[in-house]
Amino acid sequence: MRFATAYFFKGTNERIGLTGRYHSTELPDFILDLISDGLTNLDSNLLPQPSISSSWETPDKGKTWTFNINNELFWHDGIPLRSTNINYDFGDVEIETPDDYTISFKLQNPYTPFPAFVSKPIFSKGLVGIGNWTVDKISVVGSFVQEITLVNAQGDKKVYKFFPTTNRTKLSFKLGEVDKIVNLLNPSPFDTWNTTEIEKNTNKNQVVTLFYNTQDKLLSDKSIRQALTYAINKEALGARAISPISPSSWAYNPQVKDYSHDLDKAKKTIDELPGELKEVLNIHLITSPALLDVAEEISNDWQKIGINSQILVSSIIPNDFQTYLTIFDIPVDPDQYSIWHSTQVVNNISKYKNDRIDKLLEDGRATLEYKERKRIYLDFQRFLLEDLPAAFLYHPDYFTVSRK
Repeated sequence: MRFATAYFFKGTNERIGLTGRYHSTELPDFILDLISDGLTNLDSNLLPQPSISSSWETPDKGKTWTFNINNELFWHDGIPLRSTNINYDFGDVEIETPDDYTISFKLQNPYTPFPAFVSKPIFSKGLVGIGNWTVDKISVVGSFVQEITLVNAQGDKKVYKFFPTTNRTKLSFKLGEVDKIVNLLNPSPFDTWNTTEIEKNTNKNQVVTLFYNTQDKLLSDKSIRQALTYAINKEALGARAISPISPSSWAYNPQVKDYSHDLDKAKKTIDELPGELKEVLNIHLITSPALLDVAEEISNDWQKIGINSQILVSSIIPNDFQTYLTIFDIPVDPDQYSIWHSTQVVNNISKYKNDRIDKLLEDGRATLEYKERKRIYLDFQRFLLEDLPAAFLYHPDYFTVSRK
């Protein structure tokens, strides 16, 4: 049972720096997860388990979801948690609370992933949650959080300080403003200091991905997309990824075409292209500043098979591109309808259209039976990787820098 807590004991005080601009309702997941819980919780295989809700059911094959809430929970301010003060806002979803410990969500269409979707932490108002850590102070400049202090029942403090750029975050460590930096893609120069400890963590819920514009004159040809992917020495970039679904997921398919580095196969495909295509073998590669070094390595690999490329840096997703290198956040559920379905305009970065993939994505989000749903997503990965609207390169490493 969790009550609002008074803090009488002096515990640890940790000052943590990280890069990014966040509104108070859009803080990084690892911070929000400290403050509160969701109706469900995802296990190590990313399957939903009881959390705030003790059980759930769907009486109409995925269109209505009813959750039974644990009746011994309290918000940080001491108010009992009831169905009426759970404030999920899904826009087009009708929410009903027939009693204090029951909440129902009525969707417009059947949506099997919904129990995983409500693993997102809930808050009664502001950042009042039910987790082990409470918001003690928050500093906001404009609409962005500059600093937030969390406290637990033992009096331990975590002070998160947000900085606009990686260089500014690193400077804060050098100046002694923070004791630790989290989520660094590059630990330099601290990896050469004898006063610091470096911890590396591979995030298997993200994948560095090269999206191909499948409507481009050159890249509409699947064989060229495959040749470009074979040419990249993916094994040298990091922890190898082969799929848009996390290897931790219950739906992951390890038996897909993996496009291991093969310069001979790539060069053979390019050499066999008709003359009119060889004349336009010049690729524009757009990426973010954080992945510029990786983009340069890819460009060098393509040069080895006779393809020139120009690298452009952009901090936003480009509307018009040939290839786009970015870090793809893998959804917690294998449903990736918004990313690959032909009807999706905003998130379908590759402008991808494939009737078979469309059908698999439609069936996957409407199927309740676990084994059948898993079979659908195994097929989805197999056919998507054969068609290759994007190359899944590696899972990124993030570094934590701490003082010894």
